[in-house]
Order: sequence, then structure tokens, then C-alpha cells
Amino acid sequence: MADERAGAEIVYGADNCHRHSIELLKELGFPTGVLPLKDLIECGRVRETGFVWMKQKVPYEHFFEGTKTRVSYATEVTAYIEKCKMKKMTGVKSKQLLMWVPIVEMSMEDASSPSIYFKIPIGVGKSFPVMAFMNDEEKKTYLEQSK
Repeated sequence: MADERAGAEIVYGADNCHRHSIELLKELGFPTGVLPLKDLIECGRVRETGFVWMKQKVPYEHFFEGTKTRVSYATEVTAYIEKCKMKKMTGVKSKQLLMWVPIVEMSMEDASSPSIYFKIPIGVGKSFPVMAFMNDEEKKTYLEQSK
């Protein structure tokens, strides 16, 4: 694990990590609410490989009202990133029926896509409206641009 973190840019502290995670999601084209992590203590990024990680004090469960989905975030969430895609994700699970299913990838066709596709390890997935993960300001901008 240390090798994949070699050469990383690392930030510490709740405020710095929150700002860093929001900037990262915006850079990738995702709405900022798609990873609602709490009490972040460390965030890192290796630009050469696209590897990122975010550590929070304790695991966190979030219910997305817009998708009627409960998602669990481990104390560490990792992924390899590229524009409009997070792949080889770890630390994220979605409750489907009565069991927790790992989410290994989330992607969008482009930054103006109307939906985000979430994939599980067996290669299948589900799309949800991008607006379900937007804050009020993002929704307003998105709706104005789509007119």
C-alpha cells in the first residue's frame, strides 16, 4: 500500500480535507454530494497514477433521499480517478435489499451527464439521476444550464 502512495500530495485536518475533497469532485465532474464523508482527517492524491484516498475518524452511513439508498463509507475510501470516473473503489457499500454490496466504480459519460452509473464487483450496476447528489447551488446551476 505504501508504494501506491509514493509521491502523494497529502492534506490533513477536517477543513483542509473537506475543501480538498470538494475540489477533487468538481475537477472530476461529479456533484459534491456523491461522497458525503464526515470528519475527514487525511486526504491524499498521487497525480501520476490517479490514486486517491480519504480517511475519516469513524465509518459513516448516509441515506440519499433522492435515490432512497443507504450507503456506508468505511474509515478509508480509496479509488483511482480520471475525468468523470472513479474506479477500483474500496470502502463504499450500498444496501440492496437486505445485504451490503461493495461499489467499485462510479462514472458519468461527461460532466453534463444527467446520471451517474454505480458498478458492483460482478460488473453490473445501476444509474441514478445526477441531481440526487447535488447541493442546492449545484441544482440551480445545472437547471439553468439545461434550459
